[in-house]
Amino acid sequence: MYLSSLRELALGSRLKALSDHFYQAVDEVYRACDAGIESRWFPVLRFLRDVGPTTVTEVASAIGQTHSAVSQLADRLVEAGMVVRHRDPRDGRRSVLALTDAGESALGALGPVWLSIRRGMAASMGARGLALLEAIDGCEQVLAERPLVAAILDQRAALASETVRIVPYEPALAPHFQRLNQQWLERHFRVEDVDRALFADPEGKVLARGGTILFALYASEVIGTCALLHHGGGVYELSKMGVDENYRGLGAGRKLLDAAIADYRARAGTELFLESNSRLARALGMYRRAGFELQPALRPGSHYERADVHMIYRGG
Repeated sequence: MYLSSLRELALGSRLKALSDHFYQAVDEVYRACDAGIESRWFPVLRFLRDVGPTTVTEVASAIGQTHSAVSQLADRLVEAGMVVRHRDPRDGRRSVLALTDAGESALGALGPVWLSIRRGMAASMGARGLALLEAIDGCEQVLAERPLVAAILDQRAALASETVRIVPYEPALAPHFQRLNQQWLERHFRVEDVDRALFADPEGKVLARGGTILFALYASEVIGTCALLHHGGGVYELSKMGVDENYRGLGAGRKLLDAAIADYRARAGTELFLESNSRLARALGMYRRAGFELQPALRPGSHYERADVHMIYRGG
């Protein structure tokens, strides 16, 4: 699933989808068993039965929902004849919620249905269902001890001092070389056979032939990469420049480009060229500012179907 690939960033959405799935499933069960209640009513009804008449504020605090959400749900339960509102005998300015006889009667007959739900979930989800319940218990506990917003903002403040670092290739980084390039290739064009060959063997196709692969790191996250391909005789190609589109504005692309040019100079190269596409205006602008000049024709023997731009480095 797409959301699963986003991990923590989509946690709320994933839990919402899972919650909706459980609500729908239990509602189907309730309808099939003529239970007379809805799954979303359950926390309020069960709390009122177990605790007795109480205020909306107390119910909201107990079941972890907002006062507004519980108040709206209470209105529905009153309309359904399951709950009644009374004036609080201890404080006439506020009301309390209490089960009606109909509510008591409906809940009193649900023991077999709830047992079926418990056992059915266990049969369907197995050990993972138990692990999910335990994980939810743990999450509720730690979030009460360490509020999420504060933790996230602390991390954001810590990241404010981070800068982009450029590091050379190492085997552990190889998957990012493919990931970052595949991201922009699939977004704008398509992955060609020449790309696949390079992704499959970056050490053999690039490093063993006298080239280099560089990576941009931000707070230990790999956010960019590029390669310097050696074509022999001191001729090098700047290739496979890819930066995670979620990290624009950090200067990672320019730092990668400057590092690749510095590497080319250190190797005493005689020519540095690149092939690109006119649709990539942002990248072409960066290349021009770094000293690459647009050539009037494509490079002879160009190996990319997508290439309609040929540039040669003329910087000092």
